[in-house]
Amino acid sequence: MNKKQFFLGIILASLIGGVVALAGASYLSKQNSATNFADKQDTSLVNWLSDEKFIIPDGINFVASAQMVTPAVVHVRSSVTVTQGQRGADPFEEFFGFRAPERGQTPREGRSSGSGVIISADGFIVTNNHVIENSTRIDISLEDNTRYTARVVGTDPTTDLALLKIEATDLPFVRFGDSDKTKVGEWVLAVGNPFDLTSTVTAGIISAKARNIGILRDLENNLQIESFLQTDAVVNPGNSGGALVNLAGELIGINTAIASRTGTFNGYAFAVPSSIVKKVMDDLLEFGTVQRGLLGVQIRDVSAELEEALGEKLDVARGVYVVDVNEGSGGQEAGLTKGDIIIGVDGSETYNVAQLQEMVARKRPGDKVDVKYLRKGKEFTATATLKNISGDTKVIRKELPVRMTFGGVTFEDIKPDIKTRLKLNGGASIIDIANEEWKKSGAKVGFIITSVIGTEGRYRITGANDLSQILNENKGEELVILGVYPNGQEYYFEVKVE
Repeated sequence: MNKKQFFLGIILASLIGGVVALAGASYLSKQNSATNFADKQDTSLVNWLSDEKFIIPDGINFVASAQMVTPAVVHVRSSVTVTQGQRGADPFEEFFGFRAPERGQTPREGRSSGSGVIISADGFIVTNNHVIENSTRIDISLEDNTRYTARVVGTDPTTDLALLKIEATDLPFVRFGDSDKTKVGEWVLAVGNPFDLTSTVTAGIISAKARNIGILRDLENNLQIESFLQTDAVVNPGNSGGALVNLAGELIGINTAIASRTGTFNGYAFAVPSSIVKKVMDDLLEFGTVQRGLLGVQIRDVSAELEEALGEKLDVARGVYVVDVNEGSGGQEAGLTKGDIIIGVDGSETYNVAQLQEMVARKRPGDKVDVKYLRKGKEFTATATLKNISGDTKVIRKELPVRMTFGGVTFEDIKPDIKTRLKLNGGASIIDIANEEWKKSGAKVGFIITSVIGTEGRYRITGANDLSQILNENKGEELVILGVYPNGQEYYFEVKVE
């Protein structure tokens, strides 16, 4: 480089430096003179990414799914009657054996809340059974704060699911996806109302499938089904009953539980897979109760602990060991025996109890399943006809309770489970009150009337028909209404029957 080129380079660099300095001064001047934050942010070069230069890959774009699902996830508020504190003795209570209301007070209402997912435009909602269990009233709030009162169509404690109905049309809803196609590592969104924070969306991945965490208990028949999807999407109290969806906005699970020592999210949450949800909802819609097809075998996971208990090597790393086969069951008729190891149902692998239970739980009594199993190291396939808990293939339909209305108050026969739990011989539940006198007297939705006292004596109530007849026969009289709330609290009130 000669001297002439050197000096020209210095001059050119000086000119460029001057232009940059002038531009910087102008930029700083504009930023300092801006009178609003929009201008300040527009003049800043920090975090500047235009739409053209920053495109979210389709595979991890959460926005579309969240926008589709959020309007169809509702806030579920359940009202339950809670017990008052102890009081002094009351002569009326001692005489009739029922608790009198405290002065100036009526039984207090407690509230619990959770989430639900609209699954049809005409107002059917899926939620968890534990969200609405023992409730006397269920209130639903949509994303736009529109409110409804829901009725329970049916419940299934063995899967912790419930179907509700609100009277509405043209509602947004979430379509069922296929949880079988969901893969570990796939992105998912959890949508719900944690801590009463409505319409909350969190993201995570599927951490595992077919998890059995031992939280459900069916004390009567031991038919609980746990085959949860595990996710690390943040789920907290209030998310129960909410949606777990894929990035296509399809429902792949109902959020049900969290693994926590503190009561809040610690990294793992669990959802009932849509394969089970859809089957249970269809059963509740059509029959009012779940149709459970049973293979009729007692089973355990193949494990080192099982081998130790049996005192023998099973020569297989995983599978479902048949501990025993029930007499007359579909499993026995198909030829299954103690010691067989089930490894598949209908072409799907079932290497643990949760997977096997999930596959069978999708079926109804009378359905046939192909069972693949190992016996002494050899593989066999058998076709079994599933049966119900009674040992036959009949479909069980839920009988609708008798419902009657008198003077603006609607009653119905008490539910069998409540009747059993409270050890009642009969009674009629109040399900709606459109009568101010009854309200002022202390009547509440959910109260179970078991007796009525009038001038002619005391009448035992067997059901809604019985109660309606007695009220009609005692028009114009002051009656004492005695009964109990679903939580076991006894109570009475006085009302003039018109």
